[in-house]
Amino acid sequence: MDAAISQDELQLAARNHGLPLEALRYPITPAGLHYLLIHYDIPDVDADQWALSVGGRVAKPLKLLLGDLRERPAQELTATMECAGNGRALLAPHVVSQPWLLEAVGNARWTGVSLRAILEETEPLDDAVEVVFTGLDRGFEKGVEQSYQRSLELDVALGDDVLLAYEMNGAPLLPQHGFPLRLLVPGWYGMTNVKWLTAITVVDEPFQGYQHTAAYRYRDNEEDEGTPVTRMQPRALMVPPGIPDFNTRARTVPAGPCLLQGRAWSGWAPVTRVEVSADGGETWSDAELEPLESRWGWRGWRFEWAADEPGDYVLCCRARDEAGNVQPDEADWNIGGYSNNSPQRVSVTVQTVG
Repeated sequence: MDAAISQDELQLAARNHGLPLEALRYPITPAGLHYLLIHYDIPDVDADQWALSVGGRVAKPLKLLLGDLRERPAQELTATMECAGNGRALLAPHVVSQPWLLEAVGNARWTGVSLRAILEETEPLDDAVEVVFTGLDRGFEKGVEQSYQRSLELDVALGDDVLLAYEMNGAPLLPQHGFPLRLLVPGWYGMTNVKWLTAITVVDEPFQGYQHTAAYRYRDNEEDEGTPVTRMQPRALMVPPGIPDFNTRARTVPAGPCLLQGRAWSGWAPVTRVEVSADGGETWSDAELEPLESRWGWRGWRFEWAADEPGDYVLCCRARDEAGNVQPDEADWNIGGYSNNSPQRVSVTVQTVG
């Protein structure tokens, strides 16, 4: 596979960062280790001047200051967030975009107010079909100047756990994570969770903005209309065991019992099974699952690997959810490089101790 990336992709990789996989040990990802994707620039937001407008096809438009939101009943939930492009750099043919390997994920504790409560207060009109969310970040994509915007169908926006979040892990959102307010749609890929939120607009027809019609669609070619990217596909990741080579990241572990551990999640349903392979996916064994702490958060797993024989191994893991979705041996290629949830592969050398 030709894994070379361009200088443009290198610029993206330098601006954005992923979760070091050893940080999968943390049940809640520290804010500074949570994956980060910034489409354009981080806006310079003065919280004292900022306001959220809620309008469009509603009977009672609202304008809310940050203090107004904080005075409302708070809701907290733990949710895993993953970039739709996670795994893109492992696809062939090569897809030109942010070159994620497997690290575009994090699991955080979010606090905010119910979006449903806000929308119900505005009283959407009978012809309302979607809700458009506009961020303060602005730029060009494929020659199209735009603010970053995404939409949700009205019934999705009215879901019980959709939040307007102003805190992450018990502290105000950091600038790079959407301060002062962002959308949180648990179970959906990261592009849905609009940052630096400034406007919510109820509309009477499907949103036709760039991020819906051109980006974030599963397409085989440029002429294919495709289908929208929505919920996170099942995925399991492991903490790479042993110690790494600086350049190749190949791992070395001493011979003997070796604990493998990691996290697994799915946006469709809770994870009910994680399997581990030590021979590159030829044979699989069940891992032990930890209790599910949150419907929307990842689930811990562990496996005792008997690494008794010195030699080279390829460790893999895969997840299955309650709805029957399972990681495929090879994910389907698409021109955006989305949802490549093929099993993780970790090269390990077992060495005799002494």
